[in-house]
Amino acid sequence: MPANKYSILTLPVLAAAVIAENLAIGQDGNLATAAGKMFGISTELSEVGVQLPVDVLGTTVATAGAVVAKDADLEVGAGGKLVTKAAGIVVARAMQAAGADGDKIEVLLLP
Repeated sequence: MPANKYSILTLPVLAAAVIAENLAIGQDGNLATAAGKMFGISTELSEVGVQLPVDVLGTTVATAGAVVAKDADLEVGAGGKLVTKAAGIVVARAMQAAGADGDKIEVLLLP
């Protein structure tokens, strides 16, 4: 099933690096730190110094960093991808399963 999104709030962040779409972003405009907090999920490819739209509330499409089960609690993994929670901060819940690293899945963003 293709990933959908129902974003309730999308905010701009000044990109501090080249950012691909569907990755976890911090308020500083960089990829979020693994196991740490995130501001939201990037919605498009962005160059340095450009206002990047970031989904911060609702559901969005995120890139999985590994196999993820539907309804799993997710944390930020390497490279801004979301992975099943191990020891980090829960930032989202999987609305659908991911079969492999790089799969695009719908996630519910959690504050």
